[in-house]
Amino acid sequence: MSKEENDRAAVEGIRGSRLSQEWPPSALPAGTRVRVVHDPAWKGPWAREFYGHIDTTGAPEPVVHAQAQPGELQYWVTFDELEYDADGDGPFRKAQIWGRYVQPA
Repeated sequence: MSKEENDRAAVEGIRGSRLSQEWPPSALPAGTRVRVVHDPAWKGPWAREFYGHIDTTGAPEPVVHAQAQPGELQYWVTFDELEYDADGDGPFRKAQIWGRYVQPA
């Protein structure tokens, strides 16, 4: 089983439901190299800006949150290096990241 398949199984166990594998047509494709950037209004949500790639743990999903932008997707991103969030939690090797913080590199 691949790392992404193991990660998918772990996340599905925590969520209690399956992650979609149906890729939205408007989404960045799996494998896209990306830069994860800070929010322009504050120095977060990550401690620094860094690179990674869109992975296939789950397909991009709509962000369901009061502060979500209309049509905003969240992506599973595998990081080039272990990273910490703005609160100092981590290190993380991947995360589900809102589309506003993900830019094609």
